[in-house]
Amino acid sequence: MTRDSHQPPRPTDAELEILTVLWSRGPSTVRDVHEAICRGRQTQYTTVLKFMQIMAEKGLVRRDEKQRAHIYEASRPQEFTQRQLAGDLLQRAFGGSAKSLVMGALSARKASREELSEIRKLLDEYDKGSR
Repeated sequence: MTRDSHQPPRPTDAELEILTVLWSRGPSTVRDVHEAICRGRQTQYTTVLKFMQIMAEKGLVRRDEKQRAHIYEASRPQEFTQRQLAGDLLQRAFGGSAKSLVMGALSARKASREELSEIRKLLDEYDKGSR
């Protein structure tokens, strides 16, 4: 699977944690992101800053430098990154088999009746759209 040169690279776990904050909060300063991450675990401000600077260089986030405190935002929507990660996982761990991926996900954690109903509905809609 080759990557389009206009697509940012697949985010690391630490980068994904930062992106998750940005997707939930919207455009934010490093301090905002650091405070959000510190609610779950301790981390240094300078570590978050360095990660966000690297993420800007990689194209994972955009940095607005107009204000004194730079504002960062995710360069792609959450759904784009989720599709990117799912596609990568599909290829690397499941040999391209969507069936194996779904069965692996369902066997890893018991899905509720509501989730299974939603999955069936999504599969029906997908099936109708692919004809």
